[in-house]
Amino acid sequence: MKRTDINIRDPYVLVEDGVFYLYGTRGETCWGKADGFDVYTSRDLETWEGPFVCFHNDGSFWADRNYWAPEVHPWQGKYYMFASFKSEDRHRGTATLRADTPLGPFLPLSDGPVTPNDWECLDGTFYVDRVGHPWMVFCHEWVQVGDGEVLALPLTEDLSAAAGAPRLLFRASEATWCKRMHHSSGQEGYVTDGPFLWRTEDGTLLCLWASFSEQGYNEAVAVSDNGDIDGRFTQAEPLFWNDGGHGMVFRAPSGQLYLTLHSPNGHLLERPCFYRLRDVGGQLERAE
Repeated sequence: MKRTDINIRDPYVLVEDGVFYLYGTRGETCWGKADGFDVYTSRDLETWEGPFVCFHNDGSFWADRNYWAPEVHPWQGKYYMFASFKSEDRHRGTATLRADTPLGPFLPLSDGPVTPNDWECLDGTFYVDRVGHPWMVFCHEWVQVGDGEVLALPLTEDLSAAAGAPRLLFRASEATWCKRMHHSSGQEGYVTDGPFLWRTEDGTLLCLWASFSEQGYNEAVAVSDNGDIDGRFTQAEPLFWNDGGHGMVFRAPSGQLYLTLHSPNGHLLERPCFYRLRDVGGQLERAE
């Protein structure tokens, strides 16, 4: 199939042995009941095989809806999926799952969400700091706190649980372009979605994230002032303004950097998109 045939949100690409593995939120079941995640494979980012089911709820898993934003990261010889889930009687949160290969099957690892049980959270991503400690960076939802937050949570070595308290990296409103949103519940505030950490060639640590401006959904960038997770993050110019977001960066076997995100942001219209990037002086720039 072609890239344009794939209806997913929140695309994530893992590159292993010359193969691109593409994960994401199933477009059709994004906003309601759901039961799993798929992976697609490619060698050229245009022609894909799949979908192959990589996680399926056999009825024993704790969540039954809002299966969002799966990411897969290699760690200590295994592959770990970070994904967000919700049920009628439990807050949304990011859990960890584990598999022997990028194709899965992924099996639950954490006991429910790793994020705080009484928080509405989403979009946890994996980060290893300069001394080798594992972290989850995630969003505390604007529908609960008003001004959406991006936080960092230290993890146990096996990635199954939190190893300390979360620390705030930044709030959505710190981006001057961020638009105040209105939720059907009556809540008003500023959105944070989809954090992803990337270190540039000169050691600068960037946090990509998504929110809304007057131009629609867009992909933003925050920069750490000390090159690590305990730095002060300030907002830089967004990477993408044109109705697309929840992105991440990956390097192809050729060495070329890519940004992937979903666009447009409308239900059942979402497609994974790929844009070449340049690493220039501690910043990422679109190459086309």
